[in-house]
Amino acid sequence: MRLFALLVTACAALLAAPLAADPNDIQAASRSVVRVVLVAEEDGETFYVGHGSGFAVAPDKIVTNAHLVAPMREDASIRIGIIPSEGTTTYGGRIVAISVRNDLALIEVEKGRLPSLALIATPLDDGAQVMAIGYPAAVDRAQGLDARETVAPMAPVKTPGVISGGRTTRDFDTILHTAALAKGNSGGPLVDLCGRVAGVNSFGSLSDGNDAEYGFAVSNRELFSFLRSAKVEYRLADTPCRSVAELSAEERARAAQAADDARDRQLSERAERRDLEGNALREAEHAIIAARENHIAFVALMLVLAGMAGGATFVLHERGDMEKRKIAAGIGGALVLAAALGLALRPSFDGAEDMAIAALKTELGKADAAQGPTDGTYMCRIVPERSRITGASPPPVEIGWSSSGCVNDRTQYGRDADGWTRVFVPNEDQSVSINRFDPESREFRTENFQLGLTAMENARKIRARYSNNACTTDPDAMADLEDMQKALRQALPAQPNEVLVYSCTAKPALED
Repeated sequence: MRLFALLVTACAALLAAPLAADPNDIQAASRSVVRVVLVAEEDGETFYVGHGSGFAVAPDKIVTNAHLVAPMREDASIRIGIIPSEGTTTYGGRIVAISVRNDLALIEVEKGRLPSLALIATPLDDGAQVMAIGYPAAVDRAQGLDARETVAPMAPVKTPGVISGGRTTRDFDTILHTAALAKGNSGGPLVDLCGRVAGVNSFGSLSDGNDAEYGFAVSNRELFSFLRSAKVEYRLADTPCRSVAELSAEERARAAQAADDARDRQLSERAERRDLEGNALREAEHAIIAARENHIAFVALMLVLAGMAGGATFVLHERGDMEKRKIAAGIGGALVLAAALGLALRPSFDGAEDMAIAALKTELGKADAAQGPTDGTYMCRIVPERSRITGASPPPVEIGWSSSGCVNDRTQYGRDADGWTRVFVPNEDQSVSINRFDPESREFRTENFQLGLTAMENARKIRARYSNNACTTDPDAMADLEDMQKALRQALPAQPNEVLVYSCTAKPALED
């Protein structure tokens, strides 16, 4: 019993354990983290003064700590160098805003662009998992790196921890956390499991070797105010962090439920069709019976009139009025012939099935027409509960769709196993998007992949193989598009960083 209880407890602990960070998200966030280096020049020589960390909140804006750049206030010869996490290019920088009170500084990158991080709109709960990203000097020393080697682009260090609560220093709000910090981590981001900024790492607690060490990060509340004062537009993440695994599991469950619903709907449609067929056949039989009764009534009427014509013929014959007798006899014969034809032309029950099929086709045609064509303009709005949004909730998307896969009269989508899709590779941003539109379900889906410089360069080379971006129905051009998209998909990571699902409604056409 005790062993069973231990097993139950262990399983419960595993089920209750929070999901680990997605490596793709942390890696993508790391590309926005930079080493901020201070150097001084004297007698034509450059000297290393110190370094810290920072992160991009806009393509050309870096957030770091005010205490990191404080030496520049005392020595005008000190310059700032921005060392990205990858590539071969480093950038110069200049301070454009500083707030000593809450230990924040803003650096503008000279002649460079970096992928920016989104900032979490609301504070994380106590116990939430976080990751500190930066360039601790202790790691540089352990690797035996000299000053020249530390100013070369390299990946930052990631250290996990949990939120231990919000604390207020004498001057500003901070976040207390357990992610290990060291000299050099100052100014780096504290991110959640989706790679979104929760705060700016500022300082750590001192330990005498026996106590646990804690880190303090400047809260986003302080950062928001600082960025607004500096007139910087930043990305705001206003949705909860969801793992790709969680979203995929929900989508699989949803797809399974949709398949069950489709089967039930198909069975219901078959039963409904059988009912329609039965009703159509009964209505056709009733129509034939009514027509036959009308024919019999017509025959009876003709025979009655023929009998009357026969009686008139006999009377006229007795009177010797032979001229009128011939006329009456002729009328009687015509009426008998009409009765015979009416009897012969009675509708047969053999035609009931053909009548039923024709009526059923007409009814089904009306139902298909009521659904309307798929071509037209759609207004698509985000479905948050089915999406993984790492930034702000995206605005509605308008799609002008044609059955050939042409979108907005300028972009050709390709047809593959997943439906109508198009892979987009931008010239500047380090991201690749896969857009998919299903005109039947009226669902639009975007998967965004944040890539490194090497992966982006490879994606752009693949894209360059396809030169015609305009809409087309040419089979050769469509085959080239399909080949390009297959190659791009193979070059992408297994999981996207962001999944956006939109529900689309037809936009009514403007009346003349």
